[in-house]
Amino acid sequence: MTRRVLVVEDDPDIGRLVGLLLAELGCESKLVDDGIVALAEAEGGRWDLVILDLMLPRMDGLQICKRLRAAEKHTPILMLTAKSSELDRVLGLELGADDYLTKPFSLLELAARVKGVFRRADQLAASRAAAEPAAQRIEVEGLAIDLERHETLVRGQAVELTAKEFELLVHFAKTPGRVHTRAQLLDQVWGYTHSGYEHTVNSHINRLRNKIERDPANPDYIQTVWGVGYKFADRRT
Repeated sequence: MTRRVLVVEDDPDIGRLVGLLLAELGCESKLVDDGIVALAEAEGGRWDLVILDLMLPRMDGLQICKRLRAAEKHTPILMLTAKSSELDRVLGLELGADDYLTKPFSLLELAARVKGVFRRADQLAASRAAAEPAAQRIEVEGLAIDLERHETLVRGQAVELTAKEFELLVHFAKTPGRVHTRAQLLDQVWGYTHSGYEHTVNSHINRLRNKIERDPANPDYIQTVWGVGYKFADRRT
């Protein structure tokens, strides 16, 4: 099955290069250079991925990302930004972007990120297809995760998680007691193994702890194994 990718980019040279790369990967792509038009395309069509520039005319990428994440349908979003500050990256991830690349980027790295998105989507689809009804909900002491509804309750209160935070939490909760290195989490959850990106794992875990832990400095659920990585406490009810 051919993957369909919506490329939202107002720089025609970058848009053309991204389109050529996607064609080499066997994808069908459409290039849009306007924010409002892009939102209509993304909401009205079936896309396997949206490659979304941050700076766009009429509606920026952050607004588009927020609108798409408010919909029931989950379409993976890979955000492109010319801004390099941590704040811009965090904003995109907090709004639900699955990944980001800062311009300028190499086409090889973009290809790796795109393949990682597709790989994770395939794994998630296979997992859902094989899952028994009873496995659609994970309950740990004080924590309930509904995989089908994409909902998380902490001590009875709903907690809003981004798509990547939810995916990371589920990955941990499915393997209680198992220690994961940052490189393993980067590969298993993000789908790529580039060195130097372990800080992405750290920042996501910090934000996740702030949302689900009573005391993020002394976590009950996602625990640090010093010198190795992280594990999820084996506290199933």
